[in-house]
Amino acid sequence: MKIPFEKYNPSWRKQFQSIKNELEESIGFLHPEIEHIGSTSVEELSAKPVIDMMIGVKDEKELDEIPSLLRGQDYVYYEKYNEDMPYRRFFIKLTDKPHNLGLPEVIYSKDEIPEKIHDHQFRKAHIHVIPVSSEHWLRHIAFRNYLRTHPDVRREYQQLKEELSTKEWFDGNDYNQGKDSFIKREERKAVQWYLTQHKE
Repeated sequence: MKIPFEKYNPSWRKQFQSIKNELEESIGFLHPEIEHIGSTSVEELSAKPVIDMMIGVKDEKELDEIPSLLRGQDYVYYEKYNEDMPYRRFFIKLTDKPHNLGLPEVIYSKDEIPEKIHDHQFRKAHIHVIPVSSEHWLRHIAFRNYLRTHPDVRREYQQLKEELSTKEWFDGNDYNQGKDSFIKREERKAVQWYLTQHKE
C-alpha cells in the first residue's frame, strides 16, 4: 500500500479542535490534556490526512477508564498494543461508527484486524492516551514544538516523507519504520532543546 500524502492543510487544525471538543464531552470529567501532535500539527509539513492526537491523563490508573467511555462511538480501541506499550492506550477514530463500517469496537489481536481498517480513507484520527508524567508525552510534545521552530529540520523531514510516500508499504507501522532513525535522532535533540526552554 502507498501512504496518502497531502500538503499542509489549515483545516487539519479545525478537525483537531472538533474532535477535541467531542472527546471532552465524553472524558472531560477526568480533566485530560488533549494535544494535536504529528505532522498535521506542524504548518508547512505534508502529512497523511489523519489527525494525530494525545490525551494526557494524570496517572496510569486512568488509562483503562478511557476505552469504556469511548465505546459505542466512532472509535476502535486497539487493545492488542497494550502488552508491548503498557504506558499507552491507542484508538482510531473512524469516519463512521464501527458497526456501520462492518468493524468491531475492540481490536484484540493482529489476526483479528479487518483488512478495511488498514485503509486510511476510513480513519479520521489516531489517538494516543498517555500519562502526562511519561517520557513519551514529553518526547511527542518536544518533537512537535521543535519542528515548528526549526525550519531546517522541518525541511529535512519533509524531504524524507516525500521520498517515503512514493514507496509501497505493508501497513502504517511499516511506513513508520522508514522514518524511525530520523525521528529518534531528532527527538533526542528536541527533548534536550525543550527542557532547556522550560527550565524554571
